[in-house]
Amino acid sequence: MNLKVNELDVELTRKKIKRLHLRVLPPYGSVKVSAPRSMKTAEIQDFVLSNLTWVKKQQDKCRAQVHSAPDEYIDGESHYVQGRRFLLEVIERNAHPKVTVDEETIRLQVRPGADKDSRRSTLDAWYRQQLEEQLGPLIAQWENTMGVSVAKFSIRKMKSRWGSCTPSARSIRINLELAKKSPQCLEFIVVHELAHLLEPSHNRNFYAIMDKFLPNWRLCDAELKTGL
Repeated sequence: MNLKVNELDVELTRKKIKRLHLRVLPPYGSVKVSAPRSMKTAEIQDFVLSNLTWVKKQQDKCRAQVHSAPDEYIDGESHYVQGRRFLLEVIERNAHPKVTVDEETIRLQVRPGADKDSRRSTLDAWYRQQLEEQLGPLIAQWENTMGVSVAKFSIRKMKSRWGSCTPSARSIRINLELAKKSPQCLEFIVVHELAHLLEPSHNRNFYAIMDKFLPNWRLCDAELKTGL
């Protein structure tokens, strides 16, 4: 269940517990509350409101960490996959480079002496594969829902856009960085670009299309505006 508290979006879960628990989670400061099943919604909203200053401070910390120093691709760095934070472990081995992931760790296997560019290239190739696997079914789903058809989609590194569309060619391009973002954000960008097949401009009609097919798109838009 989602709550709105003073323009703050809160994910509420009711459990068999005695006390309220309030958490602000990385990487983007999402707010989650666990509450007793019998507690009234108004009481939960008052609790969040009373802790609003603390929540804002925690969100600022999360966002500052997202915009921390550039990656060096060394042990202990934070990297993200589908919105979740993982710690990087680099393994130098005389074998084919590869990436594996468990519950908390991304293991980056590279050749002995591999430099930063080689490590980044290996990880980027893995990110691209993950994103390709998500995009095919996601685009097909929304093509059917929105009544449009994509002739071609591609994944690119882009510095200033999360995605782009050429309506005349029915082609869309998706930023590789979206492999690191939540599935909801990826879905938002896909719907956004497909909406341009119905309305090329960012006008009132375009936003009406977005509201129709993805009513909560503004939440994802706000999340992505924290930085590229």
